[in-house]
Amino acid sequence: MRFPFYNDTGRVVSIHIATKSHGTVCDMSDIQPLELRWFEIPDGTIPFIKMWDYSKYGRGLSILVSPSTEDTFK
Repeated sequence: MRFPFYNDTGRVVSIHIATKSHGTVCDMSDIQPLELRWFEIPDGTIPFIKMWDYSKYGRGLSILVSPSTEDTFK
């Protein structure tokens, strides 16, 4: 499954390193404001997306995209 993420936050969004290790395929460079980024997860999974704001630590926004199944949320 391939899906887009559009960064409309007005801030740079870094991609959490676990995104890649969990099996999501994408360009791991920072997502710039107003940039569209494509993520690809394995067939038969759904995306679990989590975003953190680390601005109080000077690191800005970070996003995790992890392939999951519906069973994960039961």
